[in-house]
Amino acid sequence: MTDAVRPMVLVAGSANLDFVVRAAHVPAPGETVLGRDFSTFPGGKGANQAVACARAGGAQTQMLLALGQDEAARPIEASLRDAGVVLHVMRDAALPTGTAFICLSDSAENAITVAPGANMALRGEHLPALDGIGWLLLQLETPMASVLAHARAARAAGVKVALNAAPARALSGELLSLLDVLIVNEGELQVVADNPPDLATGLARLPVPCVIVTLGARGSLARMAGQIRVQPAFGVEPLDTTAAGDTFCGVLVAAFAHGASVVEALRQASAASALACTRLGAQSSIPTLAEVEALLSDTSRTPDADAHAALAAWCAP
Repeated sequence: MTDAVRPMVLVAGSANLDFVVRAAHVPAPGETVLGRDFSTFPGGKGANQAVACARAGGAQTQMLLALGQDEAARPIEASLRDAGVVLHVMRDAALPTGTAFICLSDSAENAITVAPGANMALRGEHLPALDGIGWLLLQLETPMASVLAHARAARAAGVKVALNAAPARALSGELLSLLDVLIVNEGELQVVADNPPDLATGLARLPVPCVIVTLGARGSLARMAGQIRVQPAFGVEPLDTTAAGDTFCGVLVAAFAHGASVVEALRQASAASALACTRLGAQSSIPTLAEVEALLSDTSRTPDADAHAALAAWCAP
């Protein structure tokens, strides 16, 4: 991935307005929990990843998104533009802007329900011209037919394709064949790899050149060219894990767009994701490139060789 790569990234995906309430714990089925603070934040996997790519990854970033003609669209657009993302907005008069309802616990865990709204109006033909685009980053909060059409168009244009398979869904062989990078967490790996008995089997089942698995507080790993590379997580005191995974994805692809190796891309994405966990909200939690670089240069907070060895041993078959 260190060949000459065009630095522009196009993110095609979802954008939501997040309604967040803090509570002592996430309610169980049938349980009512009294919450405390309530806030709204711009969110959505696609929009979060676009902001992370531009702000924390320092990449030139464009985004294709669909919004309703309502007030909920305004803060989403403002957040993306403030991060330096160039927008291609599709308007849908019949559907509202997407929304997400998030309960955030005191232990930084969350439960999220999404009403996709206008996100479901995004179509394959909406993809803008790919001139100057090096990478296309996709997720699964828009119609699967649109995701497939966008991946086909990118491959035909010689653009590299990365997919964050979230929310978890089974993926067709055709879609997998169009990908250069697949990013999943452990639960998503179970779905896309058809319930493998272990991590190694799941990785072996996916015919994608580079598969990256995020492992929560443990860190992350990449399988590329038959080799496994691991990146332990940076130690932080988490406040809100919302958008940590999206931050990881955006910074990872930004690093690839700048020609970084898999090892360096994992390191940058892990640092940015760790910082995002220390702040409230989705896009509001995403750090700047300067903050990411400061963490990377702080040897007292960088995972050492023992941490790498321990994670490698945990990931081994």
